[in-house]
Amino acid sequence: MKRFFLDSTLACGFSLLLLGATVASAADHSLQLTVAAGKHDRVNTPVSVPVQLPAGFDSDSSVTLTDANGQELVGQLTAPGLLATRTKAAGWQGELHFVLPKLAAGQTLELKAQISDKPAKGTSFAWTDEPGKHANLTFGDKPVLRYMYERVDNSTPERRGETYKVYHHVFDPQGKQLVTKGPGGKFPHHRGLYYGFNRIAYGDGKKADIWHLHKGESQTHEEFLSQETGPVLGRHLVRIHWNGTEDDLFAVELREMTVYNTPGGMLIEFADRLTSEAGDVRLDGDPQHAGFQFRAAQHVAETSNKETYYLRPDGKDKPGSFRNWPGDKTHANLPWNAMSFVVNGDRYTACYLDRPQNPKESRFSERDYGRFGSYFEFDLTEKQPLELNYRVWLQDGEMTVEEVNALDADFVDPVDVKVSA
Repeated sequence: MKRFFLDSTLACGFSLLLLGATVASAADHSLQLTVAAGKHDRVNTPVSVPVQLPAGFDSDSSVTLTDANGQELVGQLTAPGLLATRTKAAGWQGELHFVLPKLAAGQTLELKAQISDKPAKGTSFAWTDEPGKHANLTFGDKPVLRYMYERVDNSTPERRGETYKVYHHVFDPQGKQLVTKGPGGKFPHHRGLYYGFNRIAYGDGKKADIWHLHKGESQTHEEFLSQETGPVLGRHLVRIHWNGTEDDLFAVELREMTVYNTPGGMLIEFADRLTSEAGDVRLDGDPQHAGFQFRAAQHVAETSNKETYYLRPDGKDKPGSFRNWPGDKTHANLPWNAMSFVVNGDRYTACYLDRPQNPKESRFSERDYGRFGSYFEFDLTEKQPLELNYRVWLQDGEMTVEEVNALDADFVDPVDVKVSA
């Protein structure tokens, strides 16, 4: 259910025909979709389609898609995502989401989407909140994601260390255990899925470290702007403040996290817009202390680090071997990187998917204790925000280069969808 939404400014990559047809019944409306696979085979591919619907429909409406053989797929309507475009047109604008089971390269699929005001059937995502502590995303009774947003507590150094930044914990695909790290342990500033820069300059010679946060800086949750739940995805949008050493606000972040209901694993999408509140802001750092990163559970550092290995576009490496820019100057501008690691005896693979539209040069870093990701340099101004989009795929067991390449293709070269009434 959509609680609230903001206008967005970045165009989506799908074809859209504005739908001017009138609705025969306020409780029923249909669309025709033509899905083209393009040059890639598609398997369990999330699809997002911009749609324009008559008044009376919104993200509470349910969707069933049917192919020519009568096979049904469940769909979900949402308001436009953070980085999507909204046009000035009558009716309701949003996105139609579904997971495409299979479509061979070069093939097309015709689908009829039936939209109803009746509630969706089956298992759905849900958000619950422990006020002032964390928000939990579940799928049915299975925990999926946990947003840690407790307000900064300066009562003791220990409490400050636990609360000076926000992050998202990730559960394993079965919902049995957290596979990401919280406060404490090896490098206590590493935790979950997190984002920041350790060398920031702004104002009249001011500096900030929104990574270690050792000198009074903080990254604070300010507001839940929206929540979406349904059978295809769970999503929320939050507003976060980046504060300097004097508790002065210098940037505002809008962070949107989406989890898709995909067979075989969990697909998480990070979309982000960072806006300056202090004129020119220089964002810089190094591969170990900046950018968007994933940190595996503390168990990996303490017990199973010798079992960690990396899978890259050029192949599978051996356990205990890792690469870092600038020691390895080729470890930059990768389309993706993947880490296979063990938590409490269970092996998982996490894939980090970049996009060509994200700032470059993207400089990658890996560690055997389970932290990996990339960073870049950027000059933020009041007229030029920083917009980012990454995906993280998590599954049980191991993966091949070909399997990660398929995930990458779905992200950077998605299916084309044409919509008509």
